[in-house]
Amino acid sequence: MSDPLLRAATPAAWLEMACRSVEVLAVDHANCEKKAASTALALMFAYAEDLHLTQRMSRLAREELRHYEQVAKLMRTLGIAPRRLAPGRYGMGLRRLVARAEPQREVDLMICGALIEARSCERFAALAPRIGGPLGALFAGLHAAEARHHEMYLDLAHRAARRAGAPLEARLEQFAAHEAELITTEDPVFRFHSGVPPAGCAAAA
Repeated sequence: MSDPLLRAATPAAWLEMACRSVEVLAVDHANCEKKAASTALALMFAYAEDLHLTQRMSRLAREELRHYEQVAKLMRTLGIAPRRLAPGRYGMGLRRLVARAEPQREVDLMICGALIEARSCERFAALAPRIGGPLGALFAGLHAAEARHHEMYLDLAHRAARRAGAPLEARLEQFAAHEAELITTEDPVFRFHSGVPPAGCAAAA
């Protein structure tokens, strides 16, 4: 695990489940790209007076939608039908730590974005050679983009913390520790960002 922001590597049991659940993995990843674009747009509205942030989020939203289009095109090629999936616990689990009040809320939202992108980057690197084929090639191609997104969110977290006069390190450690717990503990639903699947778990919708 090369990313210093992450406190735990993806467990082997999750990787094994992912290799057996390629269709659910593809469908959920398409959903993740849409959610990432939606999050960027939501941040543009939440912090509309911050032109530096809104410009970066605008570019991010466009890139995430292009990634969605890539995944959707590959799904059509592979004959994987899009469908609704019940959400996993990961995103909501991270957001439970987000402060309700500003300016800490902005700092926390940027930390969440950095962690989600860092985990995506780590999983792309681990999955690409294991899955192989067109989906593995796509994941390998998306790896560099997720690394850039992670760095962008981390830069914005540092910027927000400086403006708020709030220390970032302790807050970042709190979120990173919680993220590692979500990844390394048993999780009944398999998703792109889920934790350890229980024995006998199927990749349920």
